[in-house]
Amino acid sequence: MTVAVQEAKAPSRASSKGTPLNLPTGLVLEDSIEGRNIERFLVKDGVLCRKVLRRNGRWSRVAMAKQTTLGNGDVTPSDAEQDLMQSSERPNWSKGRGATVIDLFSGCGGLSVGVGEALVAVGRTPSFLAFDMDEAALNAYANNLPRAETFAGDIEHRIDGVIGRRATRNERAFLRLVPNCDVLVAGPPCQGHSAANNRTRHRDVRNQLYLKAVRAAELLEPEHVIIENVPGAINDRGGVVDRAQEELQGLGYCVDLGVVDASVLGVPQRRRRLVLLASRVTAPSVDRMLDDHALEGPHTVRWAFEDLREIEPRSLFDQPARSAPQTLERIDVLFNHDLYELPDQFRPPCHADGGHSYVSIYGRLRWDEPAQTLTTGFYSMCMGRNVHPSCRRTITAHEAARIQGFPDWFSFDDVTKRVELSRMIGNAVPPRLGYVAALELSR
Repeated sequence: MTVAVQEAKAPSRASSKGTPLNLPTGLVLEDSIEGRNIERFLVKDGVLCRKVLRRNGRWSRVAMAKQTTLGNGDVTPSDAEQDLMQSSERPNWSKGRGATVIDLFSGCGGLSVGVGEALVAVGRTPSFLAFDMDEAALNAYANNLPRAETFAGDIEHRIDGVIGRRATRNERAFLRLVPNCDVLVAGPPCQGHSAANNRTRHRDVRNQLYLKAVRAAELLEPEHVIIENVPGAINDRGGVVDRAQEELQGLGYCVDLGVVDASVLGVPQRRRRLVLLASRVTAPSVDRMLDDHALEGPHTVRWAFEDLREIEPRSLFDQPARSAPQTLERIDVLFNHDLYELPDQFRPPCHADGGHSYVSIYGRLRWDEPAQTLTTGFYSMCMGRNVHPSCRRTITAHEAARIQGFPDWFSFDDVTKRVELSRMIGNAVPPRLGYVAALELSR
């Protein structure tokens, strides 16, 4: 259910809603087809194609992958998405007129991967500018996303002005780096709002980073804005979410926001996120986004990575963590007794007497259910339900990336430190969330 829906006064410049695209080579418009779901898949001459229902009532079709194991004909979205996720073939994202994506707090680029895929689906060629403090994550971003520039450093130093006032010297320098912007996306650090932050939750100074995206929208004037965070952001004592919505409306945006369970949209994990959508050219709806992309049943752990069970651990990406002897004993308890939750008597002293609510910690994943929310601690048994369903170990980074929905063509091979790998994968926004949000705004 949508948390709040308010429409801003229509912007003065002409809307592009309903305007026919100047279609690029490879993108085909087809006659409208009756149906509730706005995306369909088919394989034609060995090429997997995605079809998207545009707001002009017609379907666009774009080739997604040339190497597919699927046979010719219509393909279910579940099979198509799995095939795309397992593909090591980099997609061709040069499909039409350009669209610049600015990603604040980008991490390794999960949100940008999804937004780029959506832009390609509607006939655009995305280019990217990413800003983050994590240089290892920015290197992964630059290595994987086409036409990408990355900038390391604290965004608070680049965007240091006050909403409604003239640009500062630092902001003018920022604008010289970003000559234009079509889509602005931001996933501000969520630790300040997290339910796990019992000390400063709802009054953490990091919560104000949410408003940096609004200030960036004021400076850059993009057509569309996507901001994602944890649901707890709504309860911030400074009212950052309400203020962001009001300020964006004052800038001429139509705004909607809502809490989304990513598993409903096809991410194989239960991950609740607050999504804010804003546009100058259309009236976005989180409820409509959910209706358009909701699955009949969630994707499971089996769907995500069962095919990786026998893969050779030739790189850090596929190497399991070396667990301590006591951890291995606890894993053996789970398997020897066919359990998925570790009994209290086998837990550390702080859990041994029961009375806690951390049932999933020290737990084992189930093949036929979605994973729980992935965190940066996926290598560790004590950080969540991170034990493999059928192997006596915790999950690998490759398996964790699949739970997030990263396709295999997205390479983490240049990451040489396990702590960097777990941080960038665990902190990432699932690409599927970026895809459905950007498609709601741009189709």
